[in-house]
Amino acid sequence: MSKLLSMTLLLVVSLSASGLNAQDSLESKFLSDVRQVTSGMDKAGEGYFSPDGETIVYQAVPPGYPFYQIYTQTLEDGKPRRLSPGRGRTTCSYFSPDGKYVIYASSHLDPEIGQTEAKEFDQQEADRRSGRRRRYNWVFDPHMDIFRARTDGSELTQLTTAEGYDAECAYSPDGNQIVFCSDRDGDPDLYIMNSDGTGVRQLTDAPGYDGGPFFSPDGKWIIFRSDREKEKYLQIYAIGVDGKNEVRLTNDMSWVNWAPYWHPTEPYIIWCGADHSIPGQRPNYDLWMVKYRLEGEKLVVGPKIQVTDHKSADVLPVFSPNGKYLMWTSTRGPGRASQLWLGRLTLPSP
Repeated sequence: MSKLLSMTLLLVVSLSASGLNAQDSLESKFLSDVRQVTSGMDKAGEGYFSPDGETIVYQAVPPGYPFYQIYTQTLEDGKPRRLSPGRGRTTCSYFSPDGKYVIYASSHLDPEIGQTEAKEFDQQEADRRSGRRRRYNWVFDPHMDIFRARTDGSELTQLTTAEGYDAECAYSPDGNQIVFCSDRDGDPDLYIMNSDGTGVRQLTDAPGYDGGPFFSPDGKWIIFRSDREKEKYLQIYAIGVDGKNEVRLTNDMSWVNWAPYWHPTEPYIIWCGADHSIPGQRPNYDLWMVKYRLEGEKLVVGPKIQVTDHKSADVLPVFSPNGKYLMWTSTRGPGRASQLWLGRLTLPSP
């Protein structure tokens, strides 16, 4: 992480420059040297680190095209390099543990991709003319499948072929398995497959949406989000990779909690959440963290800790491989467009 450290020291954007008063900000207890790491795109987000922590992979909407594409860039030079084919919706990219491959979901094989693109262009133009700002709404594109490619985009290989939406994928720590979300059985559930796409098995089977899964650092647990208790009100869950010992980790039925992620070396889980209890009010998302422990075979969490308190949205947090940095998606920059931000992390006191 030496390049990341030296570059962070050279290119720091202060908290005050991003609209925060360091003395008044709650997040200054946990984050320092906060800076924006993506630019030049209409919007960017959902970034993940390479195993050595020096490169990131993320999704971004390039100027002149309506859908996210997948990009990599080193944190040293900050120059985006497109990895995905360049058409269709793409999302949920993730490095293999050996750093040689990236998996992501893409709809570039949509047989009516031209019509799909034209419809989105027309909608964006209508929004521009009306001044309307659409609220975030994820599309479960039935043409979305999971692909693997070298980090330069070569050797593109399709890993899923079942009818319906396959996306939201991540590798196991040993690189032998991939966990993902699929609606192949009628609603979005979690599945695990071998890294070559074989040996698919269903992990969850509950009404509603189960998605956004990640393996724990020891490979024994999967953390994910689900609205099975109340439609659209996501909560954080964990389940053993064997499908046993499922537990709900948040229980705020007026809140939406999503995008959970494990710390690589310490017993912490981070996610984003917001209170949706006030009708007509647009809630603001912040980052939250809990410390967890194992009691026998049960995963137990302590009280939640607020990590950010910026007036802009903060979502999709991920820890660096050494656990010393946090990267997340935020609208705190100029123009309030979603971009990736990076900060040095201080974990809560024991």
